Amino acid sequence: VQLQASGGGSVQAGGSLRLSCAASGITFSRYVVAWFRQAPGKQREFVASITSGGSTIYVDSLKGRFTISRDNAKSALYLQMNRLESEDTAVYYCAARQYSTSTWGYWGQGTQVTVSS
Repeated sequence: VQLQASGGGSVQAGGSLRLSCAASGITFSRYVVAWFRQAPGKQREFVASITSGGSTIYVDSLKGRFTISRDNAKSALYLQMNRLESEDTAVYYCAARQYSTSTWGYWGQGTQVTVSS
C-alpha cells in the first residue's frame, strides 16, 4: 500500500495550493481518506476526511477555506487550500482507513506547505 502526497510548496499569505495524494495497492473506493497536518512543535491534527460517496468532515477552523475531494476512478485524493495563512504552515499527510475501523492504518509521506506573511 502506498499513499504519495504531492503539491506542497511555498506561498504567500492569501494564496492557494492544491495538494494531491495518489493511492496504490488498495481498492481506493473501499476506504475513507483524509488529510492531516503537523505544524512545527505541534501534534499532528485532523484536517478533513471524505468517504467514497463524497461525505465530508472538516475541522471547524478550516471550513470555508479548505475543500477535500476525491476521484475514485483515479485513486486520488485532493485538498484545495485557499486564503492560506501563516498558521497553515505544516507538513500535510494523507491517510486512509477502512470503513470497519476508526484507525487510520495507511499514511503518506507528507508534503511541506509553507505560508509566508
